[in-house]
Amino acid sequence: MDSIAQQVTDALGIMVLGMGLVFIFLSTLILGVKLVAWKFGPKLHDVNAKPAARNGAEVKQGIDPKMVAVITAAIHQHRAKAQ
Repeated sequence: MDSIAQQVTDALGIMVLGMGLVFIFLSTLILGVKLVAWKFGPKLHDVNAKPAARNGAEVKQGIDPKMVAVITAAIHQHRAKAQ
């Protein structure tokens, strides 16, 4: 039977080996994800481009005021039931 010191040394060696392998695997995984994001991700000009209006019609932005009123009424009704 080995001495306690030898067993502790072996355990530390296995621990360092395991942690090193996990570190290498995770580093490789992060590098792979970054490369895929760089290659296939959206380009800067794609993100900042404004959507084109179809057939001269304006693109409507925001929420319809009637919908805001409906949502507000529903929230008030729900809060009244909860109390």
